[in-house]
Amino acid sequence: MKTIVRNQISLFSLLILFSIAGPIPAQSTNSTATESKVKALDAEFWNAYNQCTVEDFRKYLTNDLEFYHDKGGLTTGLEKMLTLVKTGICGKPDTRLRREAIEETVQFFPLNNYGGILTGEHLFYLSEKGQPERLIEKAKFTHVWQETNGQLKMARVLSYDHQPISENSFKEQMVLSPENLSRFAGTYQAPQTGEVIVTYGSDQLLEMKAGPMQSKLYPETETLFFMKEAPITIEFVLDKEKQPSKFIVRENGKIVEEAQKAQ
Repeated sequence: MKTIVRNQISLFSLLILFSIAGPIPAQSTNSTATESKVKALDAEFWNAYNQCTVEDFRKYLTNDLEFYHDKGGLTTGLEKMLTLVKTGICGKPDTRLRREAIEETVQFFPLNNYGGILTGEHLFYLSEKGQPERLIEKAKFTHVWQETNGQLKMARVLSYDHQPISENSFKEQMVLSPENLSRFAGTYQAPQTGEVIVTYGSDQLLEMKAGPMQSKLYPETETLFFMKEAPITIEFVLDKEKQPSKFIVRENGKIVEEAQKAQ
């Protein structure tokens, strides 16, 4: 009996809730048009971002903008946002940051009587004077677009879950036997980094530890390995007995460190 009464009360509560909220409205027939407009405007905004034409931001952002960034925190107001961009990513003429959406992750959700939400994942590429552009970061985004008097602008911008990433993330790894991999395990000494410990793990990959730094190494060839989260490669140099005597660290193709294997 108690169970029946409890279920009746729960059902009654749901009926009251729906009567207060009213009927759920059908999706607006204009949502497809709104989606097309939002995606076009979003692309225009990020083109301005990539070109550092900061004053053009005014066309796409509300005055009471709220920008949430998991590393930088909250920035409120259009003017503060413009100042942040002018003195930050666009403040150095020899450095540029380019944002690119991962198209297959982008989704649009209409907001009844308001506008819409655009979500997805994006990549960031860094260009520095005299250096080729390189992929440095991946993150998620949420853009809330507000429609006022037929004009759409971003009112809330969220950029979060930033993760270091590099072109190495898209490399295909080679499969090596446990015997080939395990021979690289050991302790190495590097002039700048100090002691580096290389181990062979149960996931059939090498793992490198240097102080608090720890990273997995993925085989590209029998002696060349790469890190997925950074543009770094580790090349092991073999002696006459086909055993590693040292490894060479390259970042963006340039040698930055060599480490000798401890005897």
